[in-house]
Amino acid sequence: MSATGTPSETRRGFGLSSRDARVIGGASLLLAINVAVMYALATTPLAAVNDFLFSVPIVGALVYGAAIMAGQLVAERGVSGGDTGIAVVGMAILQLAFGVFGAGVLRFVPRESQLTVLAATAVVVAVLTAVIAAYVYARSTTFEHWGSYANYAFIGGLVAIVAGTFYAPVLIVGFVLIFLGFLLRLGWEIWKVRDERTASVALQTIGVYIAVAGVFVHVLQLVIRYFASRG
Repeated sequence: MSATGTPSETRRGFGLSSRDARVIGGASLLLAINVAVMYALATTPLAAVNDFLFSVPIVGALVYGAAIMAGQLVAERGVSGGDTGIAVVGMAILQLAFGVFGAGVLRFVPRESQLTVLAATAVVVAVLTAVIAAYVYARSTTFEHWGSYANYAFIGGLVAIVAGTFYAPVLIVGFVLIFLGFLLRLGWEIWKVRDERTASVALQTIGVYIAVAGVFVHVLQLVIRYFASRG
């Protein structure tokens, strides 16, 4: 999951251009499809994949991380090369990776409550995204370093998960760091949309989608815990 970039112009203000709106709209559509995939898979055998993979926590983290990286690389290669078929394959890998993981989390929620949980998660993610976007657009500074911070958080999260494989209480540190990594990645992707005006809209849409989907599956776990605590 690469997080490097070249700063170009730095703008300040909350106004979104039509180009920004296309990126946000595209990423939102991809996330909406992914949420539908999670809901559809939650009652299938694929929802049990998490139990198998996370029986050794670091294995689950590495498998999903590799799937997300592979999906991104394939999708971006297809877009850059003008090959729609390859781009679709890459997006299918991403949709399946996030979809299977999300379904594995969602399956512990009664079917009649799953849509409510997904809707609550979507609201929280929308608020988080809006806050991060407002912060990025309001400041006339570069956020290139957020990409590096995101990578550090991901690496720290994996290290914590390795430790948590042998000492379970440390797993929460891994969860927090990887969640933080996706939040930072989201800020970095939004900054690129703000400043890299000549970059491919499709590539930026994929980047924002991956970051938001990563945030979504982490918030989903927190929302489920919240509803469970009230029950």
